[in-house]
Amino acid sequence: MEGGPRNYNSTSQLHRDIGNVNGEEPFIWSSLQQRREIAMEKQIFCNRSLNMRSIVAVGFDMDYTLAQYKPETFETLAYDGTVKKLVYNLGYPPELLKWSFDWKYMVRGLVLDKRRGNILKMDRHKYVKVAYHGFKELSKEDKVATYGNTMLRDSFDEPDYALVDTLFSLAEAYLFAQLVDFKDRFPEKFPDGADYSHIYKDVRAAVDLCHRDGTLKQMVAGDPVKYIHEDHAIVPMLKMLRDSGRMTFLVTNSLWDYTNVVMNFLCGNGTSKNDSSCNFSWLENFDVVITGSCKPSFFQEENRAQLFEVEAESGMLYNTDNGIVLPQIGRTAPRDLPKELKKRCRVFQGGSVGHLHKLLSIEASSQVLYVGDHIYGDILRSKKVLGWRTMLVVPELERELQLLLETREIRKELRLLRKDRDLVEDKIHHLDWSLKFERLDNEDKSKLLFELKELQSEREEVRQLHQQTQRECHRKFHRTWGQLMKTGYQNSRFAHQVERFACLYTSQVTNLSLYSPDKYYRTSEDFMPHEFDIIEL
Repeated sequence: MEGGPRNYNSTSQLHRDIGNVNGEEPFIWSSLQQRREIAMEKQIFCNRSLNMRSIVAVGFDMDYTLAQYKPETFETLAYDGTVKKLVYNLGYPPELLKWSFDWKYMVRGLVLDKRRGNILKMDRHKYVKVAYHGFKELSKEDKVATYGNTMLRDSFDEPDYALVDTLFSLAEAYLFAQLVDFKDRFPEKFPDGADYSHIYKDVRAAVDLCHRDGTLKQMVAGDPVKYIHEDHAIVPMLKMLRDSGRMTFLVTNSLWDYTNVVMNFLCGNGTSKNDSSCNFSWLENFDVVITGSCKPSFFQEENRAQLFEVEAESGMLYNTDNGIVLPQIGRTAPRDLPKELKKRCRVFQGGSVGHLHKLLSIEASSQVLYVGDHIYGDILRSKKVLGWRTMLVVPELERELQLLLETREIRKELRLLRKDRDLVEDKIHHLDWSLKFERLDNEDKSKLLFELKELQSEREEVRQLHQQTQRECHRKFHRTWGQLMKTGYQNSRFAHQVERFACLYTSQVTNLSLYSPDKYYRTSEDFMPHEFDIIEL
């Protein structure tokens, strides 16, 4: 917004003043415009019914939730920084500096087998359906021998496995695959005893070094428009929620200085390169902001982390007792906030969910809706441990839905081919049985053998056509990993987690602005396999 921050007395005024994006005024539910049909890729999907009237506070994560990073720039920046740390800090071969990052290759929901150097995609039952060693696909025989012929089911958890559950982890997963291939070709370039697990540990250490020295965040802060998608619907969404009587809060692992830069950019205050006009007006959209939260430990009730209050202008931290600022030594009262800050929300660092509940006067965990992008860090813990209601942001869903619409005919063909294959196989099984156990003369036996041979040939044709069509459908979503939410005909491990832990899920956080803040989200009816052919869907 040109001319600096402005105050708005009503949501509709804000809609008119926020201007347009690509010639169109951002539309939200409370707009005076004509009611629009919500496009499929912008809809909110419901796993567990949720009545928004019971929600008194809506919370947001920042990174990859409110702030959607551009993978072609931000993930490449993270990848390049990690490679440099591996070479200059951890002694890896300088050849790595010539490598590049294919940001489209990896997807969420994969599992890294740190011990074997494999990357896996599995279904909801934890059966490995797609497996690569580095960038080399494992044969069906090798895949079954490694992951399918064990007496005890593998849990695919730490310490031997790593889960690729966040968009930020895609770059390190890609680098791990590159290093696996590199080690297989040039083992002499690695120290003795540096197995695949050791390599993964070094990659993680290099990523942590990038975060610790602030390289990534300095680059983003210097030119946020290069690394973060602009979304002009964020402020109207927050305004609408607050006008509806809900409290809003932000809980992020980022520290205050970086949070302030990103939120200024997202709220329209200082969007140009090296713009130094950052201010604190974006805080008017929240009741409480907690930075440096150390999620997921923040969600543990037994977490005893100290809560500090942050002074916005200086970034200084003040001791608090459950949010009540303590006086400094030698003073009888805490420092007094400037008048202009008293009207804004309070900013804190650290603490735990207990502090947040007290600050917002939350009486029951079910009164909170929390929106995040990380199944483990944001969604699983907040729902499973606290009982918060949850909404997961899945940016990949937008493209996934578009491709589902485009592949409808292919998927219909696949269903028909499966039925044809079943029918042919049933006939083959019946003929096999007759040939084994029926008393047949030579003529009848010859007829059945001929018929059996014809059916076996038909089965092979159907099998090959089905396999070819399935591969074609698979590659339309992603050449290597296929559909995000499916592995074959089963829900993927990622989809299973979304279903279990996210009450709601959607492609973008601002899709919330397309619905009434009092909406009752109702789940669709569950169907079991025996119901599909009886109930008309």
